[in-house]
Amino acid sequence: MKIVVFALLAAILISLGSGLFYLSRDEGDSTKLLRALKVRVALSAVLIAFLVASYLLGWIQPS
Repeated sequence: MKIVVFALLAAILISLGSGLFYLSRDEGDSTKLLRALKVRVALSAVLIAFLVASYLLGWIQPS
């Protein structure tokens, strides 16, 4: 369970870094930047859905 959360967080950070890289290059082609943003938003939504489902299934409990 922790591995899945850490893997998703790492993927979000990698997507954030690639978005920053494409933003700094600024070749006038924003499709790569837009794709990085879409991936980051989708991964964040998956992470939130996974955490909510884990809580509802009883895999994690509030402290």
